[in-house]
Amino acid sequence: MVFSSNVFLFLFLPIFLGLYYLSGQRYRNLLLLIASYMFYAWWRVDFLALFAAVTLWNYWIGLKVGAAGVRTKPAQRWLLLGVAVDLCILGYFKYANFGVDSINAMMTSVGLEPFILTHVLLPIGISFYIFESISYIIDVYRGDTPATRNLIDFAAFVAIFPHLIAGPVLRFRDLADQFNNRTHTLDKFSEGCTRFMQGFIKKVFIADTLAVVADHCFALQNPTTGDAWLGYTAQLYFDFSGYSDMAIGLGLMMGFRFMENFKQPYISQSITEFWRRWHISLSTWLRDYLYITLGGNRKGTLTTYRNLFLTMLLGGLWHGANITYIVWGAWHGMWLAIEKAIGLNTSPRSFNPIRWALTFLLVVMGWVIFRAENLHVAGRMYGAMFSFGEWSLSELNQASLTGLQIATLIVAYVTLAFFGLRDFYSNQPPVKTKPAVNVDADGPAAATAGTIKAVPGDNPASIHQPGYTVGVEAQVQPAYWTADWSRYAMRALVLLLFIASILKLSAQSFSPFLYFQF
Repeated sequence: MVFSSNVFLFLFLPIFLGLYYLSGQRYRNLLLLIASYMFYAWWRVDFLALFAAVTLWNYWIGLKVGAAGVRTKPAQRWLLLGVAVDLCILGYFKYANFGVDSINAMMTSVGLEPFILTHVLLPIGISFYIFESISYIIDVYRGDTPATRNLIDFAAFVAIFPHLIAGPVLRFRDLADQFNNRTHTLDKFSEGCTRFMQGFIKKVFIADTLAVVADHCFALQNPTTGDAWLGYTAQLYFDFSGYSDMAIGLGLMMGFRFMENFKQPYISQSITEFWRRWHISLSTWLRDYLYITLGGNRKGTLTTYRNLFLTMLLGGLWHGANITYIVWGAWHGMWLAIEKAIGLNTSPRSFNPIRWALTFLLVVMGWVIFRAENLHVAGRMYGAMFSFGEWSLSELNQASLTGLQIATLIVAYVTLAFFGLRDFYSNQPPVKTKPAVNVDADGPAAATAGTIKAVPGDNPASIHQPGYTVGVEAQVQPAYWTADWSRYAMRALVLLLFIASILKLSAQSFSPFLYFQF
């Protein structure tokens, strides 16, 4: 089941929300767990057993680590056992096919018989729930959160359906208080509905329209320069950020406040800044649990560059079992290390068009290898991009391109430019007066602390999000019924576009979220 489906919109979600708000506070987490398991089982019932087994395993490991003491040798042994089993499960289901195919390619090249392995089916969302489970037991070991004895709350955290399939990558320590004491207000529910509709519009109205264009361009055997530069960069952003918006919106409807996952990444003026704005929940995870574990910047300059590179290399491998993802991770890791080496200012206070253009070019070049099925297709697209031969679209592309697709492409990039520049000028980083205390906060996702906006009814002290200043500094938005007319007008426009998107959804063929494959 996916958010952008009639089954979810008109059956699952209304029934769940009705039961959720009719239930007492003490039963809501249990209801959320049951609904999340039903949501997951809609895809494959048999893989629900694996999902539950991983949850029980990490719950038990967390108790063992907690009982052994913070950062003790026995706790470390339990932690290593837990992480090893988690990675073995992820490795088998996600990389077994890739490993066997790679070995068979080498064996057949020297005349040996290849291995025969039954194709291993990849469980949806396994990369996300494995990472979230690992972060929990590491946090228990570090003393960042106590081991929970409430199995229902922990299982609901791992399974909570808004983020189950494609993130954001959440952490138990950030949601533990909300499981015990979250608020439910009309304002928060209204904000959640608006956020969900915004994400739905991004996915159905923009990303799905551009998906046809991108798929066609990558399928061309002889693309022109114009073909090669068309489509995928905008499609991926609106698809993935649209899912994140829907997940955050659904969380708000249930009283949860998830961390933001995107912050206008295409306005970035460096690759380091890009990773502070793109898939923030993953980049902060990689920083806190991989980069710092490797040593961060504590062991010398060259080791810092190595750690940055390895972090992104492994981050690329996390995305999928294909050499293209490894190359994509290495590409970003290389530029992170280069920017660190030259001392580039990665928190600019002024907009430099040349730096922006260079960064955007590097990001787009990375998306080519990320999207390509193999290195051959990537090479074909790179050759077309930089041949600078024919900027017009090929006859095949012109014949298939519709007026709606052209208009959507223009709207997509105008939207990216407008909201990107607005975010840049309205959220200037503060002037640094002294060096940062935390020397490890310079990884791929280190960000300047900011404030979180709450809504009426939120308890600021219970809001925890990585990379943000919380507590008394949390701002409270004005109640929506006192908002000015422009906000009402914007919400009316969102509602109209949401209705149009539902009509479009009913008329089009199914288009899954891109990040379901990870």
